[in-house]
Formats: sequence, C-alpha cells, structure tokens
Amino acid sequence: MTSNRQGNSRPAVFLDRDGTIIEDRGDLSDPTQVVFFKDTSSALRRLADHFALFIVTNQSGVAKGTITIQDVQRVNDYVEEYVASAGAPIVSTYVCPHQSSSGCKCIKPNPYFLKEAEREFNIDLQRSFTIGDHPCDVELATQVEATGIFVLTGHGRNHREEIPSQTIVAEGIREAAEHILASV
Repeated sequence: MTSNRQGNSRPAVFLDRDGTIIEDRGDLSDPTQVVFFKDTSSALRRLADHFALFIVTNQSGVAKGTITIQDVQRVNDYVEEYVASAGAPIVSTYVCPHQSSSGCKCIKPNPYFLKEAEREFNIDLQRSFTIGDHPCDVELATQVEATGIFVLTGHGRNHREEIPSQTIVAEGIREAAEHILASV
C-alpha cells in the first residue's frame, strides 16, 4: 500500500467519537447529551500542534431509525466547535450511518474515509494514527499501515481481549496522545 507522499503531505490522527473523546451514551440525538472526557481538550490541543485531526465515527442508529443524520450532524458540530474553541480544530468528521450488516464501503474498519482524507487533505497515512475503543478502530489503522491505539474508555475494557497483543493500549485519550507525541 502506498501513501500519498507528494508535496507537503502531513500525518493525521483519526479519532473515534463515542467512547474515545466523549462518553459513549448510546445514540445521541442532541448536543446536550454530550459529555467530554476530562482530558479530551488538552490532549487534542497537544496533538493539533503536530497532526491534522479527524473524527471517524460509525453511527448505525441512523440506519436503525433511533436517530437521524441531522441529529448526528448537530452533535458532530457541537463536538467540533467545543474542541476547536480549546485550540484543536477538527479538519473533517466522517460519519458512516449504516449498520455493519449492510456491507457498505464506509463502515469501520473499511479504510474508505481514511483514503478520502488522504486524497482530499494530502494526508500521509503511514505516518498517521487511529485512536478508538473498539477493535475496528485498531483494524482500521492496519488497513492503511498506520498505527492504531486502543483506549480502555468507552467499550475498551470489554473488548481488550479481542485486539492483537502488539497493539498500543492506553487508559484514555491523554495517554494515547502521549504515545503519539513521543513519536514526534
């Protein structure tokens, strides 16, 4: 797999949303339901000094009918505004609204959105990272020869035994950011 190394390509951090930067409280239909982990803003601000930040989130509640794509957009807008006000702008948020059984090309761990970011924003995927609380977030990194970091927040503790033994495991977003920044 080749990465886009033409011009001034830059590395990125692809963040899962629920369970990684905010508490996983099920299908969120309103921004007032969002609860950030205490270290989210400071961790993302530190990462933003060296990496382009993206959110990649599976939101199957849209396909199930428990939330609308407009609900997801309002929540995402709030998340983006909140972290941007803390000095950590999100370049783009990618949402898969499908169920895993749909066979769509955008659901994690398929690398569709990472490839989109590579093309659209000149991202060097091989120097990039993913952070998430599900095995699919780590597998997503593997698909593009990036580095995956598994966090124990959200559903992480429930899925720890499902990830490869060589995977970097972090207590939460702060520790994940420290691992990444140690590579800079």
